[in-house]
Amino acid sequence: MEFKESILIKLVVMLQCLTLVLCASQDFDFFYFVQQWPGSYCDTQQSCCYPTSGKPDADFGIHGLWPNYNDGSYPSNCDSSNPFQQSQVSNLISTMQKEWPTLACPSGNGIQFWSHEWDKHGTCSESLLNQHDYFEAALNLKQKANLLQALTSAGINPDGDSTV
Repeated sequence: MEFKESILIKLVVMLQCLTLVLCASQDFDFFYFVQQWPGSYCDTQQSCCYPTSGKPDADFGIHGLWPNYNDGSYPSNCDSSNPFQQSQVSNLISTMQKEWPTLACPSGNGIQFWSHEWDKHGTCSESLLNQHDYFEAALNLKQKANLLQALTSAGINPDGDSTV
């Protein structure tokens, strides 16, 4: 058990270090990079629907990249004049469908979910990231902080068993 806790602590530290790379704005203090496990999300929600692109992989999916303040509060819905525009992320859509799937009902293609994330969180990071860069940064963090790989390497498997 100590080994698993040690790996999890190292993983949290690694994620904090990755977060620091993105922290350079006066408008907020840091980002939370939030991932979700589809099975857990679906178990805790009243209902869960797979995206129209199909059942997500048994992997963590991005939930969001959220600007926050050190005092625990966070900015939200900062710029209603800059709504989500699919054309701004057209070259990222296929990757977003795989790495940032919607699990909300009714099933969707992700556009409504990504629009919500941009409107609520992304617009608050505009001093640092434009719309394309916001979504690309989250995708890059997902790749660099491969949570499933880190847990699997530590012998923690998504089937409820461990090899440790």
